[in-house]
Amino acid sequence: MSQENEICRMDAVTVAAKVAAKELSAAEVTEAVLKRMDVLEPHIHAFCTPTPDVARAAAKAVDAKIAAGEDPGPLAGVPIGIKDLVATKGILTVMGSHLYRDFIPDEDDIVVERLKEAGAVIIGKTNVPEFGYSGVGHNPVFEATRNPWNLDLTSGGSSAGSAASVATGVAPFAIGSDGGGSIRIPSALSGLYGIKASMGRVPLYPGCRDERYPGVSSWESLEHVGPMSRTVADSALMLNVITGPDPRDRYSIPAADFDYLGATTESVKGLRIAYSEDWGYAPVDPEVRRVVSEAVKVFETDLGCVVERVDPGWEDPLPHFWTMVAADTDLTGMRRLMKGREHEISPHLLDLVFRDWKAEEFTDAKFVRQGVCNKMWRLMANYDLLLTPTLAVPAFPLYMQGPEIIEGKMVRSAAWLAFTFICNLTGQPAASIPAGFTKDGLPVGLQIIGRHLDDRTVLAASGAFERAHPWAHAWPKLVGDLGL
Repeated sequence: MSQENEICRMDAVTVAAKVAAKELSAAEVTEAVLKRMDVLEPHIHAFCTPTPDVARAAAKAVDAKIAAGEDPGPLAGVPIGIKDLVATKGILTVMGSHLYRDFIPDEDDIVVERLKEAGAVIIGKTNVPEFGYSGVGHNPVFEATRNPWNLDLTSGGSSAGSAASVATGVAPFAIGSDGGGSIRIPSALSGLYGIKASMGRVPLYPGCRDERYPGVSSWESLEHVGPMSRTVADSALMLNVITGPDPRDRYSIPAADFDYLGATTESVKGLRIAYSEDWGYAPVDPEVRRVVSEAVKVFETDLGCVVERVDPGWEDPLPHFWTMVAADTDLTGMRRLMKGREHEISPHLLDLVFRDWKAEEFTDAKFVRQGVCNKMWRLMANYDLLLTPTLAVPAFPLYMQGPEIIEGKMVRSAAWLAFTFICNLTGQPAASIPAGFTKDGLPVGLQIIGRHLDDRTVLAASGAFERAHPWAHAWPKLVGDLGL
């Protein structure tokens, strides 16, 4: 294997350590991943806006710091993709919409500021559905992102390009965002680890917080930003950098009293764990049921946990979730932007924005959310963790919003998302971890949900499962076929 390919298969922890120790230069790492990007992009379309010049300049700055004896930061020279819903100063940020086709932000998102300060090297903006209002990866502006495990299928979304880039080793980790599962969905479909930390752990600005940008300023009570990676440690390493309060985000909370990376090595022996296979109402693909149930057994047989089957007792809140999304959306601003340009907009987004919403729908959704939160905390009072499938199905064909039949039942197009959005309603920490593969070789995710603000136990369980059931050695066949 060439040195370039060896670099691209390294995790972020290793890259940062080798760059800081002068065993690799940031410039070497950057050139290796940019070359890999060039080979893979015609197949996966992960990056809507590659930034090779930005990356080379950042790498040069990291190497200069090291040469001068300065601290290069905990992410020294580590390549990273930034989801195209996240603002990047001086870099095109289209968000999958013709409405922002030429938009270049004048400031960085808080997480981008922190990543840069930590020495990370931004290699490009990753593809998304229009404004992130979808769990898949196609939009009206760019080529649809494809799943590296099967190019005819979706990689999930809305952090679609972030998933495809990490799954193929173009970068060891990437930034995603999650308003209803958009870190966990593509992680599950692409064989990655992705974690949505507790609400407020990672501050958001200007996304969801700046009234200047209709479409960007939305999902305020639901949205989270966080890492997607091939290993648990890499996500924890990023969380150490991007978490902590900021006055620009009124929902941000005080810094955690633990080290995220350290938490991944802690024991979970003796934990009480609840397992819900289907919430008591959700159709679930039989292969997903099989793979997830086998993964859950690892917590009992290998990790010494006590696992009990549960159903939380709420009725399906999915229709009310989309009402919550609409309530968080700048409907006035988006209607003004879209007027006269409706033919350029994704149909499902037009339907949401121009629907004649009633006040009662918004208040009903608020109280449904409150009911879910109350049932959840009562359940979690008896358990340390809750396990579910991440998604009801494996990856499905491109250009769909979701399958219409699951387990032989006709369903809404968003029914496959039954498990993820619940933790956006409650704000709890939740991760998707690779559980295994279907008989067709498609990745399946296991969701690990923690108690309110208990990110530490989610990371501990993630790390313990990874040690017992490792996955980072598995690469999509595409990578081998291209000699990578």
